[in-house]
Amino acid sequence: MGAELLVRNYNVGCGDCTYIRIPGGEDGFHILIDCGSKESMRSGVMGAAIKDMETMLPEDDSWRRLDLLVVTHRHEDHIKGFDTKLFENIWIQNIWLSAAMDESHEQATGTHFLHAFAKESMRGLAASGAAVSPELSDLVEMYGISNKGAMEALTVELPEENGIEADYVHAGMTSDDLGLHIPDTKITVLGPENDIDHYYLGKELDDSLLGLQEEAGRFRTEGESADIVSPSNISAGDFRKLQSRLLSNGLAFAVDDSSIQNNVSTVVLIEWKGKRLLFVGDGEWHSEFEEGRKNGTWNVMWNERNEHLSEPLDFLKVGHHGSRNATPFNPDADSDHEVNKILDSILPLPASGKKPTAQCVVSTKRKQYVTIPDAELLVELGRRITNTREYLKEFKKADSNFDPDRDIFNYSVKKTYSGEPEPVEVGDKGWLDKPQPPRTDMESAAKGAKAMGDEVEFVDIEIKPGN
Repeated sequence: MGAELLVRNYNVGCGDCTYIRIPGGEDGFHILIDCGSKESMRSGVMGAAIKDMETMLPEDDSWRRLDLLVVTHRHEDHIKGFDTKLFENIWIQNIWLSAAMDESHEQATGTHFLHAFAKESMRGLAASGAAVSPELSDLVEMYGISNKGAMEALTVELPEENGIEADYVHAGMTSDDLGLHIPDTKITVLGPENDIDHYYLGKELDDSLLGLQEEAGRFRTEGESADIVSPSNISAGDFRKLQSRLLSNGLAFAVDDSSIQNNVSTVVLIEWKGKRLLFVGDGEWHSEFEEGRKNGTWNVMWNERNEHLSEPLDFLKVGHHGSRNATPFNPDADSDHEVNKILDSILPLPASGKKPTAQCVVSTKRKQYVTIPDAELLVELGRRITNTREYLKEFKKADSNFDPDRDIFNYSVKKTYSGEPEPVEVGDKGWLDKPQPPRTDMESAAKGAKAMGDEVEFVDIEIKPGN
């Protein structure tokens, strides 16, 4: 084992699967943050990632020991891979889940109701067979049944198989608080705050949910095959109107719930030998922090945990697959805007004549969404970090016949409402020749590799100890 801390970001398509090895002691400390993807489990990418991680873990009585599993939030591109079969050779010592995933958490009752209502509405829409737009289809898939199995594995099966209880963590907790004493290392949880409803749901949305609770109570609340039966105290016509209103509300609240689930991501800061590494899940930023409003992860951290963001980072795992809403950057706002202050604090532009020292990486997949990754954001990050890549140059070096218009920008498609393919322009056209962070979706292409399959692909970042 080397003296460097290793961050290995697996290419699982549009998803996250990040392994961290902290050197020290006899065989180091080993962490996995998330294992999920928009890819089908049949693609093999998550299984390949876990198999590769196994080779990095120390052996302990014929098992491979994983010291800590951190799960950021409920979305499938972060948890779909938590199938117990993939982890059958791994002995997990600790599991950290976001406090928002604790169904008994008294300060998240509104958030839990919102999620349950959105999930029931989206699964009902899927079961109806109604045609939906591509954008709505993505939202419906987010609440698919595969998430139920992953949550069962994380909260019940994996803890039972490893003889442990999962810890639901919130801001302010540290590795020492949770019984983990890691040589030369401190892990601090920066999000979510314990009062989930107050910080992330907001009073306006909470009030809107109160009326829904009474209406939705007339329907089934859970159970995949249960029938919806018209109550005896309401006419069939009024019942159909009620169903329609609840579906409409369900669509609107599903959008809110999706954002809130991102904002209650488990955020961890790893401090090791003078180095600071931040992993933010899909936490978003909103305009500015406001008491009693639905706030973003970054805004809450800046107001409540400012001491941890007031000095530069040495590494940032770019959030939400490079989406602009997950890294505090607003080019249309003044430099003294709250969001831009955050970015300048954690990844400051180097002084004149100096080079940046921080590193970043982004787990992403072009063509999954037009807006992911956000090219302008990645190029801005490229101004602030040292481990940049210029991918068009790399492509041309790997293949002398490379034609960017033909080979990169001309084959992205999406499904239209009618189901017919329709060409779309990829959002990073015109930007790929500029320095930006390493990307899991580009590394194989830069090396001349073929399409993603069962072969494991990853981006490694090494962090040397500080002075």
